[in-house]
Amino acid sequence: MKKLLLLCICLAATLTSKSQTEEHKWNFGLHGGIIQYHGDLGRDWYKTDKTMYGFGGITVSRYLWKYFDLNLLYTRGTLGYDSSVTGYKGDFSSVAANIRLNLMGPEYIVRPYVFAGIGAILFDNQLNFHKESIDSALPTAGGGLNFRLSPNITLNLQETFMFTNSDRRDGIVSGKNDDYLMHMVGLTFNFGSTKDADNDGVSDHNDNCPNTPAGVAVDKKGCPLDKDGDGVADYLDTCPNVAGTVLLNGCPDKDSDGVTDLEDRCPDLAGTAALKGCPDADNDGVADVDDRCPNSKPGSKVDATGCVMDSDKDGVMNDEDRCPDVYGLVSLKGCPDADGDGIADIDDRCPNAKGNMDNKGCPEIAKQDAIRITYIGSKLFFENNSDKLKVASLVLLDELSKILDKYAGANLFIDGHTDSNGSDAFNINLSQKRTDAVKFYLISKGIADSRLTATGYGEAKPIADNKTALGRAKNRRVELRTNY
Repeated sequence: MKKLLLLCICLAATLTSKSQTEEHKWNFGLHGGIIQYHGDLGRDWYKTDKTMYGFGGITVSRYLWKYFDLNLLYTRGTLGYDSSVTGYKGDFSSVAANIRLNLMGPEYIVRPYVFAGIGAILFDNQLNFHKESIDSALPTAGGGLNFRLSPNITLNLQETFMFTNSDRRDGIVSGKNDDYLMHMVGLTFNFGSTKDADNDGVSDHNDNCPNTPAGVAVDKKGCPLDKDGDGVADYLDTCPNVAGTVLLNGCPDKDSDGVTDLEDRCPDLAGTAALKGCPDADNDGVADVDDRCPNSKPGSKVDATGCVMDSDKDGVMNDEDRCPDVYGLVSLKGCPDADGDGIADIDDRCPNAKGNMDNKGCPEIAKQDAIRITYIGSKLFFENNSDKLKVASLVLLDELSKILDKYAGANLFIDGHTDSNGSDAFNINLSQKRTDAVKFYLISKGIADSRLTATGYGEAKPIADNKTALGRAKNRRVELRTNY
């Protein structure tokens, strides 16, 4: 028996089958076999030349876990002992509840198991349940083999040892308790509903892809077919018969440029998606296969054939024309000069007034205007410890705004200073507020914010001695500077 069990375990290790146990949790079995006695009269176990009586039985099992079942066994038949000297014989019914430990998982065709439990034996051919007719079987134990014939049918072989608490059925009450061994064979049948949420023919328990869309062909594991093995299911694969990449929906890309070979005009040369997979050596937007001038200067504006254009027809090709969309002068690299001062309009801060290079195309500020600007700065006054301009200062700022209007390209720098009275932080804050007051007034008169820079220096840049009243008065000042 031990050799047979070992052989079956080895066989089970090599034979596997998809199990239905977890879907079919209930199992019903029909069994038959022989029972042998062991007690005061003798021992018949595993002896073929001794007394053997037959019985029939049924089992009901409930799946608990992949290695455990709860099993209820009912048998009815005849048992006893017969020898040339003495013996006994009687009808019996037995019932046992067992916990069964499967030594192999449900995926194996051959599954050996062991079990243990409790039971009772009724010795009465009329099934009268009198106390004196019932023996306890504690424990019941044994082992067996299940051979899976189909997903729902199993051949069962089982050895059941029933150790009773009684020593009276064999007629001798002062010796060894009466024990029995059942040799049993039968067929069991699985019951229960199989769940298949995505209706692909593979049960949810065995389905590695339980949410497959309806109508999609699947493999044995319930996953969509992938004939070319590229990781993209056939129903999503644009190229289902050729291995490709996931990023390209299953299509190949020999030159790895991100354009599938099916759509690539140059499948053997890496290119760009914009040019349908073809390269563009001079980056002019025309694929090399179509480019009549494949070595144009980088950044050049070209026509449909890939050659450099002269869009504004000024004699300067676009790749050298600083103003390719406006007719200009060759001497200024294709840019116009509206005021004729020799400075291209795109560089000229005063494109409608003749100027010079030093002033970025703007005219020189007249000496008298420069002097007047400096004078106005020296005559700007504020209320004591305040950034509020005095009325007389507003008149001067009106004059300043008119001067700035004459020189539209000029920038004005407004520098504010204080004496040393008060803390550094207070003085810097006050000087900044005062310069901002001047700036905001000029903005209100139409001067662009971008032309004005206001900076408060506090007491950091004195021009006189702060120890005297006259020196402190000189240090409280606003200075105005212009440049282009």
